[in-house]
Amino acid sequence: MPLDPKVKQKIIKEFATKSGDTGSPEVQAALLTEQIKHLTSHLKEHTHDIHSRRGLLSMVNKRRRLLQYLFKKDAQRYTIVIEKLGLTK
Repeated sequence: MPLDPKVKQKIIKEFATKSGDTGSPEVQAALLTEQIKHLTSHLKEHTHDIHSRRGLLSMVNKRRRLLQYLFKKDAQRYTIVIEKLGLTK
């Protein structure tokens, strides 16, 4: 389920480290978090949607790996992103 382009641009603008940045770990983790929230609400309604559940688990694991990479690279940036996204770690 793709994100609404307006929401996507807002997230990119908020988490970008410089102008035109769409590939930094911060931006990728933020976009994944938004997709995870959307998919979680979908799965609350459609509990038997196993294919989407598998996709959700894949997204959660990808976000976890991105955040681990960011933590190893720069712990301060990691802490800022975690606080902005409202995640616990």
